[in-house]
Amino acid sequence: MHPSLPDSRSTGLDRRCALLGTFGLMALASTHAGAAPSPRKKPPEVWPHASQVPGGVARLSLGPAARRPKAFSGDVPLLVVGDAIEWTALVGIPLAAVPGEASIAVRYEGGNEKQIAYTVSPKQYREQRLTVPPRTVDLSPEDEARYERERAHLAAVMATFTDLRPDASLQMRVPVPGRRSSSFGLRRVFNGQSRNPHSGMDIAAGTGTPVLAPLPGRVIDTGDYFFNGGTVWLDHGGGLLTMYCHLSRIDTKVGDVLKTGEQLAAVGATGRVTGPHLHWSVMLNRAMVDPALFIAA
Repeated sequence: MHPSLPDSRSTGLDRRCALLGTFGLMALASTHAGAAPSPRKKPPEVWPHASQVPGGVARLSLGPAARRPKAFSGDVPLLVVGDAIEWTALVGIPLAAVPGEASIAVRYEGGNEKQIAYTVSPKQYREQRLTVPPRTVDLSPEDEARYERERAHLAAVMATFTDLRPDASLQMRVPVPGRRSSSFGLRRVFNGQSRNPHSGMDIAAGTGTPVLAPLPGRVIDTGDYFFNGGTVWLDHGGGLLTMYCHLSRIDTKVGDVLKTGEQLAAVGATGRVTGPHLHWSVMLNRAMVDPALFIAA
């Protein structure tokens, strides 16, 4: 018998299979190479957003600790959030802060203390020129005396510091719908005279529009003030306060506890204004900071 020879039909089939296998592997490799990478989950947003500029907020890590550390800017207590795995100090940076190095003091349970440094970057705010009644710029002796009395009273209000609720969320809802008519930090010029920068966010809205609480809070002050007109202050805990000005009506009283979205007042045009709107300020460790850092874009 002749030695067996390979069947030509079988050999052709084997070659075709081998070629198909090669092309399949090449196509598979090409598909994987060209495929878009699986989308990565965005890290959860934190509130307030960090912005280490005058009028902004610094978020400083304090590390792990069994109990909430205490943090201070000078002798002013700071808001500390987090848990035993990671604590964070939230530092309100005053509009008048000089850019450069700054620090806070941290005290841990057991007596340990340390300093944490951070850098304040410069920021140039725009200028806004407004025309208002002359008596609200060049004050009479009587109005000056009233303003000084009100300033002393409000200094005590702004020093309020109570415990923050453990489950507190610091993302705020905007207290009234409307167009932002004046942003935080604008350098104000009234009747040609420079005055303090704008310490809040102005939202254009008609007189009578309900003003709603942006977070749970307790009413700590109400009144009719020379510059601010009808005013309400809310305490949200940990030195985080909010202020609502130029109100036409106040629907709450000192001591009332509000939930997010509950009505506290109505928009008006009282005090030093050019028309009806809500002036909304956010204060953190006695420094007015940009409300935009606490709200969704």
